[in-house]
Amino acid sequence: MLPCGTFNTRPEEDMAIVRTKTQWFLIAVGLVFFVSLGLFSPEDWVVWLILLGIAAIAVLGLHILTGLCGQFSMGQAAFMAVGAYTAAILGNRYGFSPWATLPLAGIFAGLVGLLFGMPALRIKGFYLVMSTIAAQFIIIWILSEWEGVTGGLFGIKVPAIKIGGEKLSDVQFWWLTLGLLVVMLILAKNIQRTATGRRFVAVRDNDLAAEVMGVSLFRTKLLAFFIGCFYAGIAGWLWAHFYTHITPVQFTFKDSLWFLGMIIVGGIGSTTGAIFGVTLIKLTDKLVDYLATLLSELFPSIGVQVFPALSLIVFALVVIFFIRVEPRGLYHRFQRLRLYYQLHPFAY
Repeated sequence: MLPCGTFNTRPEEDMAIVRTKTQWFLIAVGLVFFVSLGLFSPEDWVVWLILLGIAAIAVLGLHILTGLCGQFSMGQAAFMAVGAYTAAILGNRYGFSPWATLPLAGIFAGLVGLLFGMPALRIKGFYLVMSTIAAQFIIIWILSEWEGVTGGLFGIKVPAIKIGGEKLSDVQFWWLTLGLLVVMLILAKNIQRTATGRRFVAVRDNDLAAEVMGVSLFRTKLLAFFIGCFYAGIAGWLWAHFYTHITPVQFTFKDSLWFLGMIIVGGIGSTTGAIFGVTLIKLTDKLVDYLATLLSELFPSIGVQVFPALSLIVFALVVIFFIRVEPRGLYHRFQRLRLYYQLHPFAY
């Protein structure tokens, strides 16, 4: 739907994602704002922005897998670990350039996702969730025990990304993260508009009806797992090169829960909703950090336990609130506001 008085005159205009000059202007202003944000933000907020971008890429993959295809996964953090360790092992042990390991991290994570996605043809719902939980613990266990390759619990170093012989600063790494996020966001948005995306939605809505109509369930579900885990691998690549030292304990089951909660809060089935969900949860986490610091100063005896306990409580309350009050997520509320603007002055 377009604002009142705006009409499409060509098929290309009707198919475009960005349709009006106002939308192009807002996108340009938004990109300039986010690029310059790294220059004027405190160091801890630049780090927060980087982690926000990494989480957003992983959640976009989960959006494709769960939001579009309906295959619930609670092992996204483990597939992110596969991408991170691929970058680390190829770069540290075999001398691969970080840029060469970028697609390889996504591809290898996608292949591992195919392995654990194969049961999706026979099982769904609760049983598929249990299968992906098993993937989370199996992958992390392998990374912890395969000490000769992964370094075990002590982890492995990752070569830093350098340009002109100089390691990227935090601000430059934020620009890299933002660039990859924009590319992955455009890809995710366009996947929904292809025949593959429509097959994903058909399987999500009713897999039996989709199969009767000629959709290959096995191929479609496996492709969804591959793409979703590919995104997780790219996020893992960024994570590995940002911290330059990774261990299995950095990719926990709690992170997979957070990723799933983000698409619930933002709105399942929407790329914009995935970004909304990540932003809200990450802002909530930042707020909890400040509250935990304040409570630790007021009550020193419980200072150690405040942050982990408070983060879990607040996260659970946020998810419960959206499930009860706005089950369609933040994106639904955003749609209503946008619809009001598009119909103005005939907003009745």
